[in-house]
Amino acid sequence: MDGSRLTLQHGDCRELLCRLPDGSVDLLLTDPPYNLGPYSTGNMQFKWRGAINNDLAAWDREFDPADYRGEFLRVLKPTGNLFAFCSYNLLGRWHAVFDPLFDTFQFFVWHKSNPVPKIRRQGFLNSCELIVCMWNKGHTWNFGRQREMHNFFEGPICMAPERTKVPRHPAQKPVKLLKHLIGIASAPGDLVLDPFMGVGSTGVAALELGRRFAGIEFDPDYFAAAKERLAAAADCCKEPLL
Repeated sequence: MDGSRLTLQHGDCRELLCRLPDGSVDLLLTDPPYNLGPYSTGNMQFKWRGAINNDLAAWDREFDPADYRGEFLRVLKPTGNLFAFCSYNLLGRWHAVFDPLFDTFQFFVWHKSNPVPKIRRQGFLNSCELIVCMWNKGHTWNFGRQREMHNFFEGPICMAPERTKVPRHPAQKPVKLLKHLIGIASAPGDLVLDPFMGVGSTGVAALELGRRFAGIEFDPDYFAAAKERLAAAADCCKEPLL
């Protein structure tokens, strides 16, 4: 790991995190499962428009933050930041598991300016997504002005041409949002870790901001897509792909 700008591992992060040295990660930024898979009712089909995605991935279930507590704490520097995307149903669980372990536990809101519509107008749009944020004293913040310190970001969901088509990841996050988080919570040269890498968006954002990146992904198709995207990003940033 030492001296490597980009390290990718294919497999289960519960098994592969042990390969990372103690206290080596400056920012752990990840988008783990939300446990929403059981609520999926399949895509909504319409004759007059394309289908609306409601077909949540099969892997989006049976996730408990407590299963990752030990390894997350081991690899994170004492002054590191831990940010994790989270849904309403797991917010309390994240808080119960991690709040006692950090000086500060807060949440950040991503407001989607173009959320998936509710054609039948029943209930609220799912236009806000949460990110739980944890840190200890001595952590990195790169704020310049008070207005930059809001725990709120507004921007569209990941769209073409950025969004991968094959494979299509149902939870791909926009690089602009990830660059905002990485930019305020790490410094150039820092190591950013994403143990649920998906198609590699966190890594793309990290490389474009001059950070180092370590990513782990279990799904072979997502891993292949991430490797291809990060190879292109590394080439643009003149970083070797390992």
